Amino acid sequence: MKKIVVVGAGKIGSTIAEMLAATGDYHVTLVDRAAAQFATAELPATVATLELDIAAPGALEAALDGAFAVLSAAPFHLTTRIAEAAATVGVHYLDLTEDVVSTRRVKELARSGKSAFIPQCGLAPGFISIVANDLASRFDTLESVRMRVGALPQYPSNALNYNLTWSTDGVINEYCEPCEAIVEGELIEVPPLEEREEFSLDGVTYEAFNTSGGLGTLAETLKGKVRTLNYRTIRYPGHAAIMKALLNDLGLRHRRDVLKDIFESALPSTLQDVVIVFVTVSGLRNGRLLQETYANKIYSQRVGQVVRSAIQITTASGICAVLDMLADGSLPATGFVKQEDIALDAFLANRFGRAYAQHEMVSRLAS
Repeated sequence: MKKIVVVGAGKIGSTIAEMLAATGDYHVTLVDRAAAQFATAELPATVATLELDIAAPGALEAALDGAFAVLSAAPFHLTTRIAEAAATVGVHYLDLTEDVVSTRRVKELARSGKSAFIPQCGLAPGFISIVANDLASRFDTLESVRMRVGALPQYPSNALNYNLTWSTDGVINEYCEPCEAIVEGELIEVPPLEEREEFSLDGVTYEAFNTSGGLGTLAETLKGKVRTLNYRTIRYPGHAAIMKALLNDLGLRHRRDVLKDIFESALPSTLQDVVIVFVTVSGLRNGRLLQETYANKIYSQRVGQVVRSAIQITTASGICAVLDMLADGSLPATGFVKQEDIALDAFLANRFGRAYAQHEMVSRLAS
């Protein structure tokens, strides 16, 4: 059994720990600085827990001694601390961050590291990049790659049409930070919450708008190869307008702690959610302008003895699948590994990746 350390005992971290431990192939230790997190996580007895302040000098390094890999499910601002500890000890590192600055630091550490550094292993960034790169590879020349992802309540009941199903810090961060995009062949930054669009899927109308981090490293990979590349978050109509009023007109982008407290006090969480993955790629193939689309909806379901939300399942399945592929030698054991380096077919064939394959609505076209 390979020893795995998961940092962060929140909704996603506890799901990762449970899913890995259930295989019998991994000995999982779940780390958090607050013991109260373990009590609410509904963990199986096979998951060990460790109360630890990872900011304490040497504490995390000691916990990683003898581990195969560390998986970060901690808030984005702790990502670099965990990556640096992994580099010091020489264990493999995987994370879920959408934070661009953190990923740049991880890439720096990978240059001199003796293990694999694989950031952005969740849904977006993560699976969305694997899908987009697979579709893009089917064209001789690319015209556009448009990536849309949303984690939404099935039954919205407030003005924001939103419930908390993921990290509050992460949501606020992606609403506030600049967004990468390729426009007319040039890699640029565009403002968050802008370039709003509407589309329909299965008779339901959605809006989508710029948010930070969802492209992962794909913008760098496809630079010079595509005219248009962008990522937008999917919400129900009306959400973006309210968020712009809160962040811009009321200035809460400068008081994120206040906004976080408001969200967590006023917006209930829900297990009745749906994750939407919607990728459209167009380009030339054999001289013809063609388009291919991948659309998928994933719903909440039972994992072991606990019902998990769709965002928990998709995010946790993503990083667990990548860990599996690293463990069986399918991925490089050293250096920086991009999500787009992972083959979609291999990901969907994985025991964790099948969480996506089982719910496909419209799959890739046959090659």
